[in-house]
Amino acid sequence: MEKNTLSAENRRKSILSAVLGVICIIYVLPVVAVVINSFKVNTFVKTNTFDLPRGEMWAGFTNFIKGMTFGNYPFWKSAMYSALITVLSTALILLFTSMAAWYIARVNSKFCKLVYYLCVFSMVVPFQMVMFTLSKTADKLHLNTPWTIPIVYLGFGAGLAIFMFVGFVKSIPIEIEEAASIDGCGPLRTYFSVVFPMLRPTMISVGILEIMWVWNDYLLPVLVLDINEYRTIPIHIQYLKGSYGTVDLGATMALILMSIIPVIIFYLACQKYIIKGVAAGAVKG
Repeated sequence: MEKNTLSAENRRKSILSAVLGVICIIYVLPVVAVVINSFKVNTFVKTNTFDLPRGEMWAGFTNFIKGMTFGNYPFWKSAMYSALITVLSTALILLFTSMAAWYIARVNSKFCKLVYYLCVFSMVVPFQMVMFTLSKTADKLHLNTPWTIPIVYLGFGAGLAIFMFVGFVKSIPIEIEEAASIDGCGPLRTYFSVVFPMLRPTMISVGILEIMWVWNDYLLPVLVLDINEYRTIPIHIQYLKGSYGTVDLGATMALILMSIIPVIIFYLACQKYIIKGVAAGAVKG
């Protein structure tokens, strides 16, 4: 009886592994297509999409050079703006949402509960519902530059961040903060000296998720920024068009590969912190 149970359990595990393996292949296939097509001559990208780049299909690093030098807008400038917006947006989100989450978790008032539920509700509101109003508001408030658009990202990224931070703060014993208060620490010193270091697991996981979102975002920058003056990498890739609207797919794939490599490396290096942060934030709801 025990052997039959073990055999059935092994079969279930084998089936589950096979299903998950197929799902992984489906998810990885587009990335593989980008990699192999970034080294192909443009004419073969459509006709021989999944063939390996060899013989007359091999373009070497021509696509990468062509993509970085195409048009009159330098690629390094787009990369600089993407990095600037990503770093500033993530820093603002981590600092302000962690402080807000600490206040919400410790001050048990109706106002704090209302703010918390509004932040959670903002996670399910589609961006398309507010994008036109947001674009007009950003223009009026002069939030249409790489140095000010992080404020807009702060508003959109606050929902998920506060949700995760509140869950983690509730798992921290309040006696630690009370001891700091007895020792003469004010609210700011208590936060930065006591609470902030303990938020590290969730801080890292939220930071990773926000970096991946902001770095790859196309719609918000194209609506808010002056794209003739400020272009992020996704916008730069969109403008790889020649005469009569023709697109050099080889150069496009090359730039897409260059844009996703940093995020993939960063995610693989920090993925364990995502699980730790989510698990830590789920201790108490």
